[in-house]
Amino acid sequence: MNADDLQRLVTIVMPYGKYKGRVLADLPGNYLNWFARKGFPEDDLGRLLQLMQEIDHNGLSELLAPLRAKHD
Repeated sequence: MNADDLQRLVTIVMPYGKYKGRVLADLPGNYLNWFARKGFPEDDLGRLLQLMQEIDHNGLSELLAPLRAKHD
């Protein structure tokens, strides 16, 4: 993980599925946990989803707040 990955979590939108169009940082925990159980995609998006799931699971989502503020 690097600072660019955190920035990407608040800017990249989910390209498909139930939450298509939603910023990765705004995906609900149950959806991220579903990916954790079923398997993350084998690409950059999967890596970012896995990172977001770890952040959410450990209650660290507030760490993204300053990054969100840059894009509001």
